[in-house]
Amino acid sequence: MNHATERLRLKYPDINDAGLLLDYEMRNREFLLPWLPERAPDFYTLDSIKDLISSQKDEIEKRKALYFYIIPKSENKIIGIIGFSNIVYGPFQSCFLAYRLDCHELNRGYATEALRHAVMFLFSEYHLHRIEANVMPGNNPSKHVLQKLGFEYEGMSRKYLKINGIWEDHEHYVILNPDVE
Repeated sequence: MNHATERLRLKYPDINDAGLLLDYEMRNREFLLPWLPERAPDFYTLDSIKDLISSQKDEIEKRKALYFYIIPKSENKIIGIIGFSNIVYGPFQSCFLAYRLDCHELNRGYATEALRHAVMFLFSEYHLHRIEANVMPGNNPSKHVLQKLGFEYEGMSRKYLKINGIWEDHEHYVILNPDVE
């Protein structure tokens, strides 16, 4: 099952989309470089992308993660990715959110539209209590999207994630599920 918003389709990972995903990754390789952990040299190959999709599907089946590829209704091209990872149940009922958008699709409201739907789906179907997102301090557009969606700043996570060989600080944002309070 896939999802739709006014302008977008949110599609679960599918091996048939490996070419589209590789195209997205290649188009955005330089743009995303400052924000992502280092990737292996062979990441940008069709075989590697197929392995990634297979891994994502496995995590979804085990309800340990949930991924969506963002695709405009008007064309068959991946323009972004949403990932909810490290889904934990029991008394914690939480996960981490990561997302990214194509460098040619910024400032059109796509990230906000897609994330609003994805967050509500995760809260209603997975019954989690909280979703956490960590953003590098200089990534103001990403912080703005989170704030529009109701995520609240909780503090700084020092040297949180290794990006391009450097341990980078990240600002920690959280949204709580009002139906689980």
